[in-house]
Amino acid sequence: MSSSKSIPANNSTAIRQKTSALLRKLEGKVCKLLVTIVLFLLIIYTFLSSHPYSKSSKHSVNIHNKIQHSYEHTSSSPTNIGHIVFGIAGTSKGWTIRKHYVKSWWQPSITRGFLFFDEAPIEHLPWPPVSIRVRLYQNTSTYKDYDKHALPFAIKMVLMIADMFKAENNENVRWYFMADDDTVLFTSNLVDVLSRYDHRKYYYIGTNSESILANVDNSFEAAFGGAGFALSYPLAKALSKHVDGCVKRYPTLLGRDHILQSCVADLGVSLTQEKGLHQIDLQHDISGLLSAHPQTPLLSLHHLELVEPIFPSMSRYDSVNHLMKVAKIDQPRLLQQSVCYLKENNWTFSISWGYSSQIYEKIITPSVLQRPLQTFSHRVWKGPKVPFMFNTRGVPGDPCEAPHVFFLDSVEKSDWDNVVVTSYIRKSPRLLQPCSSNNHSADSVSKIRVLSPMNKFEIGSRRECCDVIEMREANATTVKLRTCMKDEIMG
Repeated sequence: MSSSKSIPANNSTAIRQKTSALLRKLEGKVCKLLVTIVLFLLIIYTFLSSHPYSKSSKHSVNIHNKIQHSYEHTSSSPTNIGHIVFGIAGTSKGWTIRKHYVKSWWQPSITRGFLFFDEAPIEHLPWPPVSIRVRLYQNTSTYKDYDKHALPFAIKMVLMIADMFKAENNENVRWYFMADDDTVLFTSNLVDVLSRYDHRKYYYIGTNSESILANVDNSFEAAFGGAGFALSYPLAKALSKHVDGCVKRYPTLLGRDHILQSCVADLGVSLTQEKGLHQIDLQHDISGLLSAHPQTPLLSLHHLELVEPIFPSMSRYDSVNHLMKVAKIDQPRLLQQSVCYLKENNWTFSISWGYSSQIYEKIITPSVLQRPLQTFSHRVWKGPKVPFMFNTRGVPGDPCEAPHVFFLDSVEKSDWDNVVVTSYIRKSPRLLQPCSSNNHSADSVSKIRVLSPMNKFEIGSRRECCDVIEMREANATTVKLRTCMKDEIMG
């Protein structure tokens, strides 16, 4: 039996020591190599991700844009004019006459949106590059079997919403506002009003016609497009998705407004009324309406070419521009009514700020004065006995009931007194005898100066009060607007 040779103990220990030393050296080199590789890969990754043409950069930007896009539609930050996309329904042939109305409120490089035409505006070229962008209505020949509407362009105008949403939906849009090319908008007030609503929810904001008959023909639940209406982003998105089927469901309704209201109702949404929007389905002199505006911001005026100029002795265009001058100084206060009294003369003053002032030779309560004088008439000859959606007062022949009327002449800021001074002048004599109850006659007054605070007017739960502060001149008087005191009664 043979036996193997054994390794001496001291040799075995030496081998183990050499092996351990070698492993330690290898571990150090491997670690250094691994660290170097990791650092190299990190540098390469950083370079590639920061390179403007890299896929990862584009992917990162796309993710950021999607997050930002989602944020804008869900943000609760204050609404501004840049959050609203305007869609204006027009015609190429009508633009020559109606462009003045759009230009009165459109702000190049500030407002954004589209003007829709039935055909290319060749006769209006070259189109100003800073002006409103032009789009053509969709070709609706595929809807021929569903177009039995009494009003032309009904389907085209409904499809405007889908066109607008497709063209502009990813640049912090919160609201889509639709109107006509003969609508005058007051955009500062519009922003303030829309800010009250949560744009992340479904909202359909507009107003009825002033005419009961027009509402019967369309719907009392419909927003009239001439006055203008707003759709929140989620509602516009839903309508854009379902508009094709909706148009086919309602082939016989009167026109755009009723079709759209029906589409909105199918989504479970009802009209939210805003009384500052005005369809103006009236004719003749609408000064009575404008002199007794509801206690809400003025948002729009429509059909101004179908009524008399809103300021006597001016053209329609000059009248609009005259109103817009004062609107630029204090838009929230525009047309807001204030009532005060000069009791020693038994006079009542009714101020429609920025438009008109009235003197009555009798004490008349605010509850009466907030009803418009019916200086206007209905546009339809045959209709209900009471044709309007609001109460009116007849134009009286009694000199104690008939007002002396003064219209806006000028507006200026007085930094010294920190007030805005609006002046109103008599355009024509009243042609009535003085009030028979021994009152002082106001026939000699030819001018009324109204002083209002320069700070922005916040329309709240109360109207402003006023005081007659100066009667130094026989033919002029001064009225000062102020915040009503607690529990103060006007009178």
